[in-house]
Amino acid sequence: MKYSKSIKPISYLKAHASELLREVSEGEKTMIITHNGEAKAVLQDIRTYEKTQESIALLKILALSAKSLQEGKYKPLQKSLEDVREKIEMMKKAKREV
Repeated sequence: MKYSKSIKPISYLKAHASELLREVSEGEKTMIITHNGEAKAVLQDIRTYEKTQESIALLKILALSAKSLQEGKYKPLQKSLEDVREKIEMMKKAKREV
C-alpha cells in the first residue's frame, strides 16, 4: 500500500468526512490524518482493524509460547494428548452420572 496517496490533512477530513469514510470502508483502505503537517491519526475500516487486532493477538500467543519453550515450561505431545483424553473421559463419566 502506498501511504503517500493516503495522507490527508484534518481540514480535508472535516470537509469530506462522509466521502472519506465511504472510501475507507469500501476499499478497506487506511488513511493517515495530519494536523499541522504531522501524522496524528489513522483512519481505517473496521474489517482491517479487526484483522490487525487478531494478528496482534496471535503474535502475543507466539511470543508467550516461545518464552515458555525457553523457560522449559512445556510438556511432551504424548502427555498433552493423554491429559486431553483423561478430561474427555471424566466429562463422559460425569454426564452418565447425571
